[in-house]
Amino acid sequence: MERLKMHQIKDILYRLRQGQSERGIAWDLNMSRDTVHRYHIYARELGYLTGDCALPDETVLQERLGPAVSPPRQISGLEPYRDLIVSWLEDGREKMVIHQTLTDHHGYTGSYSSVLRFVHQVRPVTPEVFVRIETSPGQQAQVDFGSAGRIRDPKTASLRPAYAFVMTLSWSRHMYVEFVFDQSIRTWISCHRNALHFFGGAPREIVLDNLKAGVLWHALEDPTLSLPYRRLAQHYGLLIHPCRPRTPRHKGKVESAVHYVKRNLVAGETFHDLDDANRKAHHWCLHRAGVRDHGTTHEPPLKRFLETEAAALLPLPQEPFDLLRVVSAKVQRDSHIVVEGAYYSVPCAYAGRRVEAYLYENTVQVYDGVSLLTTHPKARRKGERNTRLEHYPADKAIYLERTPGVCRELASKVGLSCAEVVTRLLDSRPADNLRAAQALVGLADKHGRERLEAACLRALFFQDPHYRRVKTILSAGLENEPLPGQVVMATPSPAYRHARGPEEFFSPMNGEATVVSEVASC
Repeated sequence: MERLKMHQIKDILYRLRQGQSERGIAWDLNMSRDTVHRYHIYARELGYLTGDCALPDETVLQERLGPAVSPPRQISGLEPYRDLIVSWLEDGREKMVIHQTLTDHHGYTGSYSSVLRFVHQVRPVTPEVFVRIETSPGQQAQVDFGSAGRIRDPKTASLRPAYAFVMTLSWSRHMYVEFVFDQSIRTWISCHRNALHFFGGAPREIVLDNLKAGVLWHALEDPTLSLPYRRLAQHYGLLIHPCRPRTPRHKGKVESAVHYVKRNLVAGETFHDLDDANRKAHHWCLHRAGVRDHGTTHEPPLKRFLETEAAALLPLPQEPFDLLRVVSAKVQRDSHIVVEGAYYSVPCAYAGRRVEAYLYENTVQVYDGVSLLTTHPKARRKGERNTRLEHYPADKAIYLERTPGVCRELASKVGLSCAEVVTRLLDSRPADNLRAAQALVGLADKHGRERLEAACLRALFFQDPHYRRVKTILSAGLENEPLPGQVVMATPSPAYRHARGPEEFFSPMNGEATVVSEVASC
C-alpha cells in the first residue's frame, strides 16, 4: 500500500485529535476510509489521541513507520487514444460506440469499464442536484479573493490592481474585508490572522477555493496545503476544507459576499489609497453590511454575530501566528542561501543542496526536511548578510575571526619583528593586506614562533616585509643564516670520550690479551 506523506499522516492525527470522524477526514483529504482507519488504529495503539500526548514530529513518525515503498505507477491503456476519445465525445458519440470503434479499428483489447473510467477522467460528470448545508454557530467560515479594481499604492502613489479578501462566518454572515495588492502566501496568512482577530475568535473550520496562495496543487485529488497555512490552521485550531475545482457553490456564502462587496463597497465608495480603502472597509463591515437585512437569514449579520456566534467561536491563542512564508533555496558555494535578496549562512556540508527557509516576523529558520539547521534574525534590507562562523570549515572560518586587531595582537605575541611586519602590512592598504597579515601570523602554527620571528627580522633587514618573502625564508630554512656584516663567533667542537672502557667488554685471558687491553685503553 502506498505510504502517505509525513505531513498528511500528521494532519490525520491532528484531525482525529480534534474529534473529526473518519468519514469527514477521508472526504476532506480525498483518501479512502480504509486508509484513515488504518492510521486511526495506529494512533490509538501508540496513545497519540489522548489530550496529554503531543503530536509526534515527522522524525518520530518516520522511525515508527519505517521506509516507504513506492507502488508502481500504471498508465491507462487508453492514454494513446486520448485525443480521439475527446474528439468523439465532442461529436456526441456514446461510450459504447467509442469502445466498439477502438476495438474494431484501433486494436484496443481493453474492457468497456476501462473506457467508462477513462471518459469520466477526461470529462467528469457535473451533478445536477444540490443540497444547501447550514452550519451551527462558530462552526464554519468561508474565504475568497475578489477583484477590486485599481487602488493607489500609498508607498509609490501609483495605481495598482487590487483584490478584496473576504472572510464570511457561515452562520451569522458577518464578514471581514481587507484590500491587498497581491495573493501571495504572506498576504494570505496575514489576512487570515487579521480576520480572526477582527472577529475575536476562530471558527472550527474554513472553506476555501483552490487559490494558489492556499492550496499548492489545484487538483482535489491531492490538495497539499501550503505549509504556512497548515501551521496557521493548527495554531488556531482550524480544519481546512478546500473546495473541488470549478465548484464555487461549495462556498456560496462567501461567493455572494464577494459580489456584495463589489456591488456595494467598491462601487459605492471612492478610495484615496489602500490605507483609506481598508479604513472604510472596516467601517463598512460594522455599520453597513453588518446591520443590513440579509436576504437569506432576514436578520442583521452583526446582530446574529454578537448575540450568538461570537460566544461560539474558539478563543484565540495569546500569541498571534508568526510564520509568514516557506521558500526553497539552494545553498551556494559560500555556504549561504538567498531569501528575499538577503543572505543567510548554512552549514558548509549542505553546499549545493536545496533547503527550506521558514520566514517569521523577526527570525528565519532553515530546515533540511525535518531537521533544523540554523536560525538567524530576519534581515531588514536586501543585501544584508547573516553569517555564523561555525558554518564554515575551521580552516576557512579562521580568516573571518582574525580581524586586524586580532592579527596585531597575535603578532605581538610572536615578537617585535613580526609585529613590525604586520603593522606595515595593515597600515598600507589594510583591506588588501588583511589576508596577508592573517596568513603571516598563521605561519607560527606551522613553523613556531621563534622561526617566524627570525624570518620577519631577516625580511625587515632586506626591506621586504611581505608575507611571501617571510614564507620563502621559512621554506628555505634561511631564517638563522647570518646577515651581511654580522660577525658569527665560532663555537669550539667539544671533546668526546667513551663512557665505558674496553676492559668492561674484554676480560684478560693471557699476556697477549693484557697487552691488547693496554693498547686499546691508550
